[in-house]
Amino acid sequence: MSSIIVFGAAGRAGRAITAEARLRGHRVTAVVRDPGAHPELAAEGGLTAGDVTDPAVVARLAAGHDVAVVAAYAPVPDFFATASAALVEGLTTARVPRLLSVGLASVLPTASGGLLMDTPGYPQEYRDFYLSHAAGTEVLRTAPDTLDWLVVSPSGDFDHQGTRTGGYALAPADAEDRISYPDLAVALLDEIDRPTHHRTHLGVRSEG
Repeated sequence: MSSIIVFGAAGRAGRAITAEARLRGHRVTAVVRDPGAHPELAAEGGLTAGDVTDPAVVARLAAGHDVAVVAAYAPVPDFFATASAALVEGLTTARVPRLLSVGLASVLPTASGGLLMDTPGYPQEYRDFYLSHAAGTEVLRTAPDTLDWLVVSPSGDFDHQGTRTGGYALAPADAEDRISYPDLAVALLDEIDRPTHHRTHLGVRSEG
């Protein structure tokens, strides 16, 4: 059993990850910016207030945990880069050795090697958001060797109505691929239980 801290536990990915971790018997600290806004989650297992962009807060809350997971988002400029920098600093201070981040398919390489967001016909109206995600990953690439990080994202997009099947496959970016939030959580928790990939961006899709 591991001790896991989840930043952004109120979002769809964060909720699924928290639920899967608890299902497997892990001890989970679920962190949100405002616990009062999520009374239903507080009733399920407790919430902790915290700002993932503040390295001192990250260090204080993460101390004593084996793994950190980040599934947070805020509609502010440079959020992902700022959060990644705070996580690198805070987790290093707290001596938490592993970080898993929920990423974005748009900045995942396709089978041909180019990024999905640069393929012909891919929607460009959210390009600033794609680049913000990419900037967060670039910050992780500068992390010291003592922090083993991994970005896990859909290889295409989420199946927003999908349920937990427990099945998934590793895959390069493909706009047609889908995976449910619970199955992404399965993939991410498998990496916590049996670390296999390190310091890279991993794409997953529904199996079959």
